[in-house]
Order: sequence, then C-alpha cells, then structure tokens
Amino acid sequence: MTDDQIAFLDAHALAGLLHAKKLSPVELTQMMLQRIERVDKRLLSYATVSPEVALSQAREAEAQIMRRQILSPLQGVPIALKDLCYTQNMATAAGMPMMRDFVPAYDGTVVKRLRQAGTVLLGKLTMTEAAFADHHPDVPPPINPWHADHWSGASSSGSGVAVAAGLCFAAIGTDTGGSIRFPSAANGVTGLKPTWARVPVHGAFELAASLDHIGPMARSALDCGHMLGLIAGADPDDPVALHAPVPDYVCGDLTSLRGLRIGFDEAYCAGLDADMQAAVQSAYQVLRSLGADMRAVRFPDVSDAVADWGTACAVETAVAHEAWHPKNKHLYGPGLGGLIEFGRSVPAVEMQKIWLRRRAFTGAVRGFFQDCDLLLIPAQPMASPTHQDMTVIGTVPSELARLIKFTAPFDMSGNPSITLPAGFTAKSTPVAVQLVSAHLDEASLVRAGSAFQRVTDWHSRVPPRL
Repeated sequence: MTDDQIAFLDAHALAGLLHAKKLSPVELTQMMLQRIERVDKRLLSYATVSPEVALSQAREAEAQIMRRQILSPLQGVPIALKDLCYTQNMATAAGMPMMRDFVPAYDGTVVKRLRQAGTVLLGKLTMTEAAFADHHPDVPPPINPWHADHWSGASSSGSGVAVAAGLCFAAIGTDTGGSIRFPSAANGVTGLKPTWARVPVHGAFELAASLDHIGPMARSALDCGHMLGLIAGADPDDPVALHAPVPDYVCGDLTSLRGLRIGFDEAYCAGLDADMQAAVQSAYQVLRSLGADMRAVRFPDVSDAVADWGTACAVETAVAHEAWHPKNKHLYGPGLGGLIEFGRSVPAVEMQKIWLRRRAFTGAVRGFFQDCDLLLIPAQPMASPTHQDMTVIGTVPSELARLIKFTAPFDMSGNPSITLPAGFTAKSTPVAVQLVSAHLDEASLVRAGSAFQRVTDWHSRVPPRL
C-alpha cells in the first residue's frame, strides 16, 4: 500500500492496521507530517502544525499498542483540531490575528478526551474569524482541493479541506449556523453535528453560546460515530453539557435500514439547483432500496428560524466578545466586527420575541420526530458554489436566507444532523445531502449514513492531483 493510499483510508480501517501492528503509529505520523509539508503549501488548511507533539503522542501510542494496551477504537490515528479548541502549550487563535499569541494553560474538554483516547494531534486547522462567516482579511482561506474556484465552506473550512486532502484522518469542527455541514459538503467529507450540548464546549472559543455545536468531520459516517463516542458526554467543567448516557454509535446493523422511518418534505426542498435536486432524488432512492420506510411529510415552517438566526447569533456574539470589543474594534475584520456592532444594538424586547419563536419551533420539531426517525434534506440549495457566487450570496439578504435554509433551523432547535457526500457536479465538485434526527438520536444518523455509504462510493473518492 502506497503512502497516498494510506492517507485516504477511513480512520477505523487505519486503526485496525495499527492495532494489528501492521502499521507503526510513529512511521505513519512521520508520513503524515511530510505529506502536510508537501501538500498544504497550496491548500492552507493548517494554522499550526505540531510535529513534536504528534511524534511524542505517536511514540506513546506505539508503546501502548505493543503492550496490547488499547485505549480506544482510534488509538494511534492522526487527527487535527479546529483552531478554537484550547490546546495546552499550543497557540489557539480562533482565526483572530489579535489572538495569535494566546497559548492556553489547559486542554479543552474535547482535546483532553482525544488525548486520553490515544489519538495523535497533527496540529490546528485554519478557520474563519472567531467561527463566524468570513476569514479575517489577514488570514488566507483554505483552498478547496477539488477546485480552487469553489468555496471551501464556512468556519470549519480547514477541517473540511484537511480531511478531504488526506492531511488528517478526522478533524474537529464546530457548527453555529452550518459550519460543520457547509465545509463537509464543499469538500466531499462526512460531518456529524451532534445534539446541542451533547459534546461539551468547555475550553473552546465561543461564538454564540446557545447555538454552538462541536462535532467530528471524517471520511465516513462510521468514523464520525467513533469520534463522537470519544468526545460526547457530561463534563464537570461544563454545567450545560447533557448528562444522557453515551451509547455505542457504531453497534448494531449498519447495513439495512428496515424499519427506519425517513421523511421527505417536497415543499421544504423546493428551489434546489439541478445538481442538488439530482443528489437528493438519488439519495432518496438509495435509502428506500436499503429498506427505509420513505414517507411524504410536512416539516414545521422554518421561515422564522431562518430569519431570526442572524439576530440571535449577533446578540450572543456580542456577549462572547464583550471583553475585547469595542476597545479592540480596529483589530476585527469587517464581517465579525459588523456582527458584533449589530448585536449590541438589538433591543431586549426583540430578543425575547426571537427566543419565544425559537422555543415554539423547537417544540414543533420535537413533535415532528414522534412520527419520523429521520428527515432527508439537502446540505444547501445550490451545489458547490464558487467564490463569486458566495460574494453575491453574502451581500443579498434573500440569497443568504436561502443558503442557510437547511442548516440554521437545526442550530436553533439543537437537532443533530449528518452530512453525506451524495454526488458530483459536471465540474467534478462534491454535492451532499443531510439526514436530521430527534435530539440524542445520533445513533440513527450513523446507522443510516453507514448503510448509505456501504452501497455508494461518493465519500471514498479523492481529489485529483494531490
């Protein structure tokens, strides 16, 4: 097996080779560091590479594996973190140049759990400024490995690019309005946005406290399930984190969907471009062929949730940045700075109305999942937008609302979602669909995603010329 073939293995398959002593964690890590040095010069997915940390962890993992001391299903697997995860003795800037010298004194909970699981940290991944929509003007955005003219996604862009380009085997992303799902779709990888508070946020830069989700991005649904199992669960340092038991997300029948009720709302999914519509229709047929009970449904109206998301995010971001803004206003990029200024201007009465509408929507979604297990929707209404497309979308409110129609509602309600590669455009850029579930039913998402990927190969294709 060549180095390039190894670099694109699923994380769980790679772990099998490591734990069977057919691959050395140290030699694998050295190979990955060399690959990052060679390939990432033009993709810019890494904010920081940590060779000393990676090799030290790889040596420790190798010694443990030789003693048959297996700590987790992904022990020895090289991963990377979005650069908002506090990492002890390692710069953590959250895409903000003014924070470039911030070095946390402790690991955030997710980082601590991944260390305890024996994974190998290759480095920290490039992201938008403070996890909002735009990269800071001084931070070059990561390049989509499928086509440089196309968007690499929102704030977890570095995570999406690194996984797609074979520069890590899994990554941590965050999602406040779509930032696990957009980069997963743009780069042709699998992303799992868990239930809100399923994964603790202690030791992670905050964008909007009641909207922020931390989750895994990887090549496959099975890998996402393994990663989620490592990072989910109650946390004494995070009083909001859910106390529900963490199940084994990868057990049971991952080949058949018999008995699983999957809804599809034709009206909600109207207005897609041709590539996106074809991908959704194809996914529908594949899910049905796997035994799913495909149902025509009417999903609760998302219009208020979409319209309210921007204001809710702005107010919470203003709170999150209260210690730095406005006294350091000149250090912010225009996108994030403008969001904070807007958030500071919102009247309390308006925010309360938004909160009440949000509670009503969340309740309606909870009711919907009494009669359905999953909902099939596109990742976004337009397949693989270009940078030029995004310039227009970012300046036209109706187009921005259209873009987030399938993402923001599920940050407002806190429901989990999995993004699955589901096709390619004529320009050979990826297209993706989503499955959404009830709160805390990530196991059904992993099950459905794994079954879907067992009979399709969209997730296993790799970008050319890497």
